Amino acid sequence: MAKLVYDKNGRLIFTKEMKKEYTILLPMMAKIHFSIIRNVFTHYGYKNVLLEDDGPEIAQVGLKYVHNDTCYPAILVIGQFIHALQSGKYDINKTALMITQTGGGCRASNYIHLLRKALVKAGFENVPVISLNLSGLEKNSGFSITIPMIRRFLAGLVYGDALMLFNNQTKAYEVNKGESDALVQMWIDKLSQEMSKGDGFSGSQLEKNLDKIAADFAEIKLNKVDKIKVGIVGEIYVKYSSLGNNNLEKFLLEQGCEVNVPGIMGFALFKIDNRLEDYKLYGGSKLKFNVLSEAMKYLTKMESYIINSAKNHGFLPPSSYAHTKELIKGMIGYGNKMGEGWLLTAEMAELIESGYENIVCTQPFGCLPNHICAKGMISSLKRKYENANIFPVDYDPGAPRVNQENRIKLMLAVAKEKMKSDKQVSKVEDKLPVAK
Repeated sequence: MAKLVYDKNGRLIFTKEMKKEYTILLPMMAKIHFSIIRNVFTHYGYKNVLLEDDGPEIAQVGLKYVHNDTCYPAILVIGQFIHALQSGKYDINKTALMITQTGGGCRASNYIHLLRKALVKAGFENVPVISLNLSGLEKNSGFSITIPMIRRFLAGLVYGDALMLFNNQTKAYEVNKGESDALVQMWIDKLSQEMSKGDGFSGSQLEKNLDKIAADFAEIKLNKVDKIKVGIVGEIYVKYSSLGNNNLEKFLLEQGCEVNVPGIMGFALFKIDNRLEDYKLYGGSKLKFNVLSEAMKYLTKMESYIINSAKNHGFLPPSSYAHTKELIKGMIGYGNKMGEGWLLTAEMAELIESGYENIVCTQPFGCLPNHICAKGMISSLKRKYENANIFPVDYDPGAPRVNQENRIKLMLAVAKEKMKSDKQVSKVEDKLPVAK
């Protein structure tokens, strides 16, 4: 068994010996994306398991070891980790955990410390925690991030965004129920095999695969009836995690809606762009600015692959990041960048412009970026877009699911009345004589 090694601050290190013996547990957020990205770790020799337990007991375990005033995503992620360790499925003497650490002003920077505190309280103090960060916040001799690894991660995000996009635009209308989800799983398996071997991440491979993916989804037989179109925005974890938002996408589909969830690539571009804005606003290292500018170009190129594949096969493509950013110019400052920052407002504007004027804002308890940049910007958005129908919904351990769903049903009732009214106006206009 690998020897336990601690740094000068008493932090348990994930060592090179542990890499050979340990299984790393990964928390779930966006299922499609994470199911693909986990294969990057496999390719680099890290044994890993993506946690999929999502019952109500997860929050209860989290509340037992994390203060209930703490950010809801932290309660769920930590609850999911400890629930897994308590399940008996894993050898706790050969198990490690991995969690992202942003280094920004959001409380997400401190999740890793809350997790370690909870592990001690739960009796798992010998389980090492790996920080997944690009800021050099913590280092482990048995784990490192390299440029090739980052490129593979980004490819995973591109594939995840594309599959999510095509699935959402077909699933609500498919004639043969389950066909779209089955196609998603088929491509997850296929891409996983490629990425486990180190393939599928170059520009040419991405373009080729995305074209095939779009072509496959375009073959699904659809019944394109009128449906209420609903967009989902919010704090990144609650926005994508079915555990965090109580299976929001499934609920909306059951209500007869088509769902649109903006991709994670937009968030990745936003994070790099923030560093560029910092330089423009406050100055700094010119070398760092040039490196980040090249990274921005690289991500923009990858974003274009998704847009082009959607256009070429008859799907509604996502807006480019540059266009999305332009939509809120003069409405909110680009220096407003903590958490999801101005991107929250911009994604709502993009959704409305794309025809998804009914929007659910998923808000975890006490998330300031959400309350300021989402809920706080609704009035401004409605002044610009008269048809906007935006409802913020709070998610936390004390928020009953039935209350959340009733609030969403109220939003859908407003949307149905609007759809009915628009149809009546359209019928009247069709009967009006055409001027010659």
